[in-house]
Formats: sequence, structure tokens, C-alpha cells
Amino acid sequence: MTYAYVPGTCNLGKAEIRRRQFVALLGLFFTISSFAGLIAAGANQNARFSLFVPLLVFSIGFIQSRKRFCLAYGLMGTFNLGKLGDLTRVQSPEDRKADRKTALGILLQSAALAAVLTLVLVAIPL
Repeated sequence: MTYAYVPGTCNLGKAEIRRRQFVALLGLFFTISSFAGLIAAGANQNARFSLFVPLLVFSIGFIQSRKRFCLAYGLMGTFNLGKLGDLTRVQSPEDRKADRKTALGILLQSAALAAVLTLVLVAIPL
């Protein structure tokens, strides 16, 4: 599959997408291990709200990889379709505006997903 920069739609290539998938897996691993630790320690159910942070890491990585769009690159006005670390500046102000709008949308979607997942884990009666 060939990736092309599309303002507000795609600013990542294959290597960058894989990196976001890895971040999502790390967030999932830390969520599961933290949840298990809280259960094993007999922590108060409200302590599970701390799972929001690793769930946010998971959510950001997951949504970025699915959308093929990096929120940090979108905010910085850059994109990367090649090898890791090979950034290109977005030249058009209209394109940068579209990228910022998408980046903020990803941030809000990620926070909402992490909040919902956190509430689910808090609600589990263990």
C-alpha cells in the first residue's frame, strides 16, 4: 500500500503507522499490568481512575494508527511518509489548518475513548 500526504487525512507512512501500533500495544500492556496490580493489591475501586493515563497512551496510538495521522505532526505542521524521523514541512497554511483540526479531533477522540474505558474498568466489581 502506498501512502500519500493528504491534508487533514493522512500524514504517516507505513513505518510511522507501525510505531503508533507499538505505542498502542505498550499502553494496553501497561493498562493490563496496572489493573492486575491494583486488583492484586486490593486497592480501592477509585484507584482504578489512575488507569486513565495508560489508557490514553493506548487510545492515542490506536486512533493515530487507524487514521494514519499523527496528532503531534499535525500540530507541528509536518508529515512523514518515508523512513522514521524523515519529516517534511507542510507548506500551505490551509493544509496546516486542516492538519491542526484533525490533530485536535484525534486528541479529543482519544481522551473520550480513554475516559469510557476507564469508567468501564472502575465499574467492574472485583
